[in-house]
Amino acid sequence: MSTETADGNGEGGASGVEVTPAAAEEALSLMESEGMDIEEGGLRLFVQQGGCAGLSYGMRFDHEPEEDDMVVEAHGLRVFVDPASQSYIGGSTLDYEAGLQAEGFHVENPNVVSECGCGESFRT
Repeated sequence: MSTETADGNGEGGASGVEVTPAAAEEALSLMESEGMDIEEGGLRLFVQQGGCAGLSYGMRFDHEPEEDDMVVEAHGLRVFVDPASQSYIGGSTLDYEAGLQAEGFHVENPNVVSECGCGESFRT
């Protein structure tokens, strides 16, 4: 397991994932509401086959990282990324938006070549 500790602005580096303060705050709040240990647990960010463009993002809370996960720590949140997903989302930013038009977690990925019309799937 590799661990990247983010600096003050949540940057995980080119191979890691940047986490905004808003995303960390929302994820930590959700984890605490589910009774999860925020010291050991974290948000798993992964890529899966699916969607009209071929790939889509997935997120879930895990109680601990897997042995081969990259672990990014930012703003008190631990983000777990498996090796296969890391090649697709390295250098991405995880953000959280709360507004009238859209609410939820969003991944801004510099590796994306094209996205579907709804923005739920992508191709690199």
